[in-house]
Amino acid sequence: MRAVWCGFALGVVWLQQQASLPGRWSWFVLIASACGLSLVSSMGFRRGDAWPSRAGWFAVLCAAACCGFGYAAWRAQARLAYELPQAWEGRDIAVSGWVKGLPTRSADGTRFLFVVESADAPVERFPRTLQLSWIADDAPPPVLEPGSRWRLNVRLKRPHGNANWGVRDAEAVLLARDVRATGYVSASSSAVRLPGRASGVGVLIDGWRSAIRTRIADVLGDAPHMGIVVALAIGAQDLVSAADWLLMRRTGTSHLVAISGLHIGFVAGIAGWLIGTLWRHSFFIGRGLPLLVPAQKVAIAGGALFAAFHAALAGFNVPAQRALWMAGIVALAYVGGRRVAPSVVLAWALGLVLLVDPWAVVSAGFWLSFCAVGAILFAMSGAAHIARSRPSESLDDEQVERSLMKRCVDATRSQIGALIERMRSGARVQFAVTIALAPLTVCFFSQIPLIGPVANAFAIPWVSVFVTPAVIAGIALPAPLDALAFRFAHHLLDLLAAGLQLLSGPPWTVWQLPQPDAWAMACAAVGVAWCLAPAGWPLRWAAPLTWLPLLAPASTAPAEGAFRLTALDIGQGSSIVVETAHHTLLFDAGPGPESTHAGERIVVPYLQAAGIATLDTLIVSHADSDHSGGAPAVLEGIEVRQLLAGLPPDHALWREAAGKGAQTVRCAAGQRWQWDGVDFAILWPDAGPLQGKPNAHCCVLRVSTAGAAARGSRIQTHEDRRTAVVALLAADIEAPVERTLLAREPAALRAQILLVPHHGSKTSSTEPFLDSIEPSIAVFQVGYRNRFHHPYAGVYERYRARGIALSRSDDDGAARIEADGSGLSLERYRQTHRRYWMDP
Repeated sequence: MRAVWCGFALGVVWLQQQASLPGRWSWFVLIASACGLSLVSSMGFRRGDAWPSRAGWFAVLCAAACCGFGYAAWRAQARLAYELPQAWEGRDIAVSGWVKGLPTRSADGTRFLFVVESADAPVERFPRTLQLSWIADDAPPPVLEPGSRWRLNVRLKRPHGNANWGVRDAEAVLLARDVRATGYVSASSSAVRLPGRASGVGVLIDGWRSAIRTRIADVLGDAPHMGIVVALAIGAQDLVSAADWLLMRRTGTSHLVAISGLHIGFVAGIAGWLIGTLWRHSFFIGRGLPLLVPAQKVAIAGGALFAAFHAALAGFNVPAQRALWMAGIVALAYVGGRRVAPSVVLAWALGLVLLVDPWAVVSAGFWLSFCAVGAILFAMSGAAHIARSRPSESLDDEQVERSLMKRCVDATRSQIGALIERMRSGARVQFAVTIALAPLTVCFFSQIPLIGPVANAFAIPWVSVFVTPAVIAGIALPAPLDALAFRFAHHLLDLLAAGLQLLSGPPWTVWQLPQPDAWAMACAAVGVAWCLAPAGWPLRWAAPLTWLPLLAPASTAPAEGAFRLTALDIGQGSSIVVETAHHTLLFDAGPGPESTHAGERIVVPYLQAAGIATLDTLIVSHADSDHSGGAPAVLEGIEVRQLLAGLPPDHALWREAAGKGAQTVRCAAGQRWQWDGVDFAILWPDAGPLQGKPNAHCCVLRVSTAGAAARGSRIQTHEDRRTAVVALLAADIEAPVERTLLAREPAALRAQILLVPHHGSKTSSTEPFLDSIEPSIAVFQVGYRNRFHHPYAGVYERYRARGIALSRSDDDGAARIEADGSGLSLERYRQTHRRYWMDP
């Protein structure tokens, strides 16, 4: 079964990498391949020889992969069949249904999942699950209880997420949750609470989880670690503070926030021990229960049932599912009187998780959970276990004559030896998990917490042995005893946070690395298996050499005299990364907490995934929040050496940047510098006090390679035309500024690359301005179905009529332009990294 489930998992992973789902002929090839491989495997097993048998197992693996691919494709086709037609986007639709899961409340309103029972729209397959926002306008939204039924007027759009290199795919997350449309409650005053409640086990469990969250919130209120207590109780992480997340990421302890497999296994073990003890002592109440069913079987079955209950409280996240299936398989095997190898148990859990949710493979939790357990089993498989003899029941003369002191010394030595053996075993487990998860940590989070092993050495037992039982006691105990347990758990978390703060102080505690490619990950995986192999494996000392592509990747920076421009997909806003051979500039940082949190969700993760730990210059063009809102997150997550901005003197960003040690300079026309053979120049605004609205004094940046100055002359050599590349980043300037720049020096505006002014609004991109620039590539940074209706249809057609290569972030995702001596190359993320779930 190991080969079957591993092959099945490979097929599921393969499907999630596809740009499109299989068509009719692909299905025919897939089914024929599975049947043919099954026939080959049966023939190989009939031969009975070593090599035919191995070939048979390989055929089984491949046939199972075909089955996994087909199963995942079938599930995907069934789920994608329910969609919102484009004609119904942005229109008021009355829907009736019920609230699913736990709504997330904030100062801005409430986000929740809504299961549709009926909709006033003539759509044959209307989306079954919606992700809605109930925005707090004049009055806060009502308390939405899980299972409560409502009739709402909503405005919806198709599931659409930002698409960027190195950033989590939001559309894949929506598909995994079966969300096929997102939107908001458009007329809250017309919302009607319908009678009755939804039924089902899931609704009942969600009700319990909501009640527990309310109890914890009532007890702890605004306590700093209240979100962690909630997460440990019911697995909901939406209340964990940003400070706690940052601390745990820096110390490699983020896995402790949720109800993980370790917690479920630990609590299930305690429950099993307690149930077994009560079963054994049933004679005291006149019941001979152990004579009917052995206490060991009752204990392990009770532990598995408690694991199921605890996993339900966790919302059945992937680590919880893995622990639940493993516990259930072990319990069934033990009750049936059979022994199952740990690797078989893990393989069954892998297959069952993917049968339930084929999209689990797109989450980091899936890989971290299964790889951690697999590494422990592999590392401990070769460890020697020394059985210590116990003293015989019958004592001979020599033992009787022993002195009491001698027996105490022997017992002490025995206990010390057992303790040392347990410590060695625990250290080996910690070593295996650290080594195995390091490449995955770099892949998903672009960092390795160097103090992670030390932090986890005391954080794991502290949370598992003390904090988690205290939280569970608070759940089980009635009021007012539950308050004591929850406050005690929070006090324990205070002590843990203080210890982690001491460890995470120095900057060197976190090793930032760029996101590795597939080859680097493959080499690192070989190194992990090589390093954790049993003793005696040849050349184990050479295993770290396979990590060199991961830890010391080859530079991907542009060549001397060239630059790379990456326009991020951040929704409605602007953020552009400009890289030269040894320097990096960020032009604007996108929206912040007042909107989409793009600064911390997209800009900082992209910079970290690209291996950019330091920004030489951060330019904030003006004070509008869609350009400056994400700057505080960038200052917090990335070292910034200089802030160059068109902000009023009293703007808070000046103080924040200075507090982080950045040099602060107001941008003004005439400022020039050169990095690695690439020239940078500020064209606008003029020096002096800022006047007018923010759009009137935006920073306008010109980036040019060698030979670009010759473009202003009438006579150019062939070499000048080949090497001169100019990019113009125009921020949100409007027609008056465009006319002023044209009147001053039209030749300075000539550029092959243009960041379209003001997102393509009708107040910018005038005809004379475009005629003067003559761009070859124009980039529109706009949000999907944004409320400003950018880009304006007439302006967009103005660009198309000139034959300019266009990139729109709402259609193409992020855009990357390489500018060097050989010319220009434009890469659109949704074209080169397309997946079948991406909206066409």
